[in-house]
Amino acid sequence: MDSTSTPSAAQPGSQTVPSQLQFTGNGKEYFGIWIVNILLTLLTLGIYSAWATVRNKQYFYGHTVLDGHRFDYLATPLQILKGRLLAVGLFVIYSVVSSYFSLVGVLMALGLVLLVPWMINQGLKFSMRMTRYRNIRFAFKGNFGDAMVNFVVLPFFSIFTLYLAMPWVLKRIDAYIHSNILYGDKPVHVQLQGKAYYKAALLVAVLGILMMMMLGIALSLVADININPGELGGVNSGMFLIVPLYLFVISALQGIYQAQIRNHILNNAQIEDVAEFKSNLEPQRYALILATNAAAIVLTAGLAFPWAKVRKVRALAEATQVVVLPGADQVLDTAQQADSSFAEEAANVFDVDISLT
Repeated sequence: MDSTSTPSAAQPGSQTVPSQLQFTGNGKEYFGIWIVNILLTLLTLGIYSAWATVRNKQYFYGHTVLDGHRFDYLATPLQILKGRLLAVGLFVIYSVVSSYFSLVGVLMALGLVLLVPWMINQGLKFSMRMTRYRNIRFAFKGNFGDAMVNFVVLPFFSIFTLYLAMPWVLKRIDAYIHSNILYGDKPVHVQLQGKAYYKAALLVAVLGILMMMMLGIALSLVADININPGELGGVNSGMFLIVPLYLFVISALQGIYQAQIRNHILNNAQIEDVAEFKSNLEPQRYALILATNAAAIVLTAGLAFPWAKVRKVRALAEATQVVVLPGADQVLDTAQQADSSFAEEAANVFDVDISLT
């Protein structure tokens, strides 16, 4: 794939030129990888899923280009498979024990809550250490105490505020994640503001109420129509469209929120002496992309997923610029041997989202 390169370092006194993040993959190419991954995963009863995960990430990392350099994903399928088997084994034990011994199951669930911060931290450490750019690995230095506060304690207490504190909690979570990332020996610094999260949440809430009211009115009109027996097929088709429309609305709202928060995070983040970030993702455009992606996936029974995934990643790349600073050439790779992927897979099995996207 072709890629463009801009100077990564500026001479003293000169203006540093932003580098455009690029994604060089395409839907047709990724569809071939995706469909093979699906078929082999089914044929091997899920065992090949570890290889599928690595192939997917290597494809997207390898086709992401910044300043003429590509990203690398370094995890091996066996690392993923071992972690996945251990995580699934833990889940099976929990399910069996909780089915036969309710009290023990409750105690295990409470213990799992205490494990959540550890799983999140270890999962982030694994994900970061498996990411490399210009032969330098990323790292994550979060600690158990801060993770417990941000991922368990604060979300729990936000319940008593009727979730009015949740935007502030989400700001704390994003700040915790991004401020603990390292690129080699250089830390990431972020300055996030709660009002940006409240503004995004309020906008999405208002739009969500309006859109749901419109959907409700449309559904009521369909339900109140006097129907002849021969017209039932058409009405059933109309009712069937409600699900794609609902997903369309939810995806659009998600896009509006994510675009605003992404812009806020990247425009207020920098890697010390290495890079500054600029994001100009348009909420309306990103909302339309996610909404049409969701509709296409539903209407094609999932076959449009590769196209939708590539389309989304390309939109994110096109909206991202990075000012590469002169200090980028002096970064030291301090990454040690990577931890097992068990924590990351355990977090996924128990529905703990640790992704950065």
